[in-house]
Amino acid sequence: MDLQRVAMARTSPDLNLLALLLCLLFPLHLGSPLTSKDWDFHENDISYDHATPTTQEEKERVEKFDISKLNYTAILLELEKGLNAMKKREGRFLEGPRLPRFFTDLGKFLDLEQVVNEIETSIMSTASCTACKVGVGMLQKFVQNGMIKEDIIKAASGFCISLRIETTRVCLGIVNLMADEVVYVVENLVMSPDEICGFVIGDICGIPYNPYHNWKVAFPPVQKPVQHPKSSSTGMPTLKVLHLSDTHYDPEYQEGSNADCDEPLCCRASSGPVKSPGDRAGYWGDYRKCDTPSRTIHSMLQHIAQAHPDIDYIIWTGDLPPHDIWNQTREGNLDVIRATINQMMVYFPKTPIFPALGNHESAPVNSFPPPFVMDNHGVGWLYEELAYQWQRWLPEASSPTIRKGAFYSVLVRPGFRIISLNMNYCNNKNWWLLLNSTDPAQELQWLIYELQNAEDKGEKVHILGHIPPGHSDCLKVWSHNYYTIVNRYEATITAQFFGHTHYDEFELFYDENDRHRVTNIAYIGPSVTSYYKLNPGYRIYYVEGEFPTSQKVVTDHETWVMNLEEANRFGHPRWYQLYSARRAYNMRNLLPEEWNRLVYKMALDDNLFRKYQRCDTHVFKQVIPKLAALQTLQYGHNINNYKT
Repeated sequence: MDLQRVAMARTSPDLNLLALLLCLLFPLHLGSPLTSKDWDFHENDISYDHATPTTQEEKERVEKFDISKLNYTAILLELEKGLNAMKKREGRFLEGPRLPRFFTDLGKFLDLEQVVNEIETSIMSTASCTACKVGVGMLQKFVQNGMIKEDIIKAASGFCISLRIETTRVCLGIVNLMADEVVYVVENLVMSPDEICGFVIGDICGIPYNPYHNWKVAFPPVQKPVQHPKSSSTGMPTLKVLHLSDTHYDPEYQEGSNADCDEPLCCRASSGPVKSPGDRAGYWGDYRKCDTPSRTIHSMLQHIAQAHPDIDYIIWTGDLPPHDIWNQTREGNLDVIRATINQMMVYFPKTPIFPALGNHESAPVNSFPPPFVMDNHGVGWLYEELAYQWQRWLPEASSPTIRKGAFYSVLVRPGFRIISLNMNYCNNKNWWLLLNSTDPAQELQWLIYELQNAEDKGEKVHILGHIPPGHSDCLKVWSHNYYTIVNRYEATITAQFFGHTHYDEFELFYDENDRHRVTNIAYIGPSVTSYYKLNPGYRIYYVEGEFPTSQKVVTDHETWVMNLEEANRFGHPRWYQLYSARRAYNMRNLLPEEWNRLVYKMALDDNLFRKYQRCDTHVFKQVIPKLAALQTLQYGHNINNYKT
């Protein structure tokens, strides 16, 4: 099934992937000025092809430095010399020693500045692919030769600090948090650098075959029902649904602190000195790299409770902790989860809430081992807490699957079911999946079972999750299997809801056999956090209610925001409706066919596209070119999700 995504999206700086590359590239910090003759020794050393250069600059770089001739054995010898020297100098290593010429030359070849930029934007090129393959080959060689984890941590930290990739404490924190898992995974891998980098970075690194990461779910031998065009009823009862996503509550947010720091998260007492009045964090939040203060969340929830007292239920699509991922602990993240849930209970004590798990809830971030990974590496500490906290809204029957994999299925009312998925099992930053990505926790096979039962009983289903399928952060093989499920059960699944991008977006799904026939829609809700350059927002959906022909389709949605600049200037927040989808775009309904029609209209109508941009002022001062809509159409029939 193909997917088309209308996106005004960016993602937050991904220190998880940065940490992986640091651990992969750390040996370069202790490299030596090896001469050209050194590359030709040891013909049995690891070698592989790099991605095809796409620009003249990349071609020149590849011609100057051929990574297929890297001599890992020689580099290992130089590394051991460097480590011995480090032990004599003790702590002076982290003060930023002068880099060897070999490292300087290789650093230029790898274009590390470009690599870091690509990690932050999640838009990869051959630069990231080349850096990944070089680093993976080295790390595998060094692990095979018995380098201890402590030396890996010290070298990776020094690499990060010396190149000023992040501040000292961020470098030390993120490497120490991630190194244990990275080394464990690398020690147990049976994949080549090509396969690992294709897995982590994506198609830009090629798609090498690996049976551990090429799998298909099994469907029951039941004929797919004949598809009848969906219809949307007017004048019939509706359900009012609140969608909250990406709260990112920061208990350490401090008004007046430095909002323009050099770290991935600012607006804290620890963010360094304020250099000018304009750098001070606002009372209600900040457009810069800052998360959400408690007072802003309380203001939003109080407003919602007053403005929307008739909410039937709430969907909550994850990411509760802040972005200080270099400084997080398991207990600290659990405290944020408990505090955020308590905030919800204050304002909605009797309203049903259906949560989904985000990628930031774990510590380290993105770390969601499949059930076969146990002991201290396992994620049972988180799933047990979720089962306990979520039981206030969910039936006891949902507990086993939550404890197993943080997913569940609930009959909301007769004929209507909600299924919440753990999308971290498709997260390509979750490097536990490198060991085996085959349907972790059997989640998708379980989903088929639930959907088949729903089809047999004539139920309609809404699916919740955090990372949208088809997003660049979601594994292609997982996404493809998910698409086939949506295609098979398109008559049963009448809406999907995700978060993660922090933006107000939607995705369209297309039939596997008839790529012009749209089959389904996924709504991606705006974030509560202002991180980064955003106004805090939430979404209200109107869903077909209780009547004989109800299909539980979404009949309209409204995006509500708070103008953060205005709130900080005048001292109090004003929450208001930014737009209604049907009114703003003059849509007859919100069926997938109508959204598909809107996309094609935007590609041809400049005025309509500019209106779409104006409606998305959840984004603060963002300029999106008209080309974005045309690119969305161009790439819409590719199995990969296109991100504008």
